[in-house]
Amino acid sequence: MAADRPDDLDGPIEDPNPPTYYADGWDVAPRRRSRVPLVVGAAVVAAAVVAGGGLLVADRVRTAREQPLPADVTAPVDAWAVQLVTGSCLAELPPDGPVERVRVVPCADEHAAQVIGQYAFAQDAVWPGQEGAHARVARSCALSDEETAAGVRVVTWAPTEEGWRDGDREGLCLAVPPEG
Repeated sequence: MAADRPDDLDGPIEDPNPPTYYADGWDVAPRRRSRVPLVVGAAVVAAAVVAGGGLLVADRVRTAREQPLPADVTAPVDAWAVQLVTGSCLAELPPDGPVERVRVVPCADEHAAQVIGQYAFAQDAVWPGQEGAHARVARSCALSDEETAAGVRVVTWAPTEEGWRDGDREGLCLAVPPEG
């Protein structure tokens, strides 16, 4: 059977979908790859960098907290309570309760209290409770008869239960002169 064709066309019928021809040096466009693995990989790397930086900062803060101050500083400085040593003078005595940061001043300057002793609990000691911790520290504090007669009183700082869990095993005795 012959196909109907207009009379003015000569020759064979051409394929309506001829093969695609590419000139030399012309490549087929590469298939587009998914960017999901790249995005996920970048997110993992970013999270690792942030976490690593956070750990580094936390380690430096912890190290700074553990660095004791000199017994008598040369200029006022804000410090962590765990940095205090015998001889440290405090600008103000903080209110009762947990103490984290204090202002340490040279002892030649006016000050509200001075660390007169330190009590070290055994590292393997069992938490004695807050009252028990204060009682143990208080037993190590001693004032001279002259200081007692002058109205100097003792304030104790003992580790809190949270501090104890974090390894704090040091208590402080502070001498507080009478008002005025």
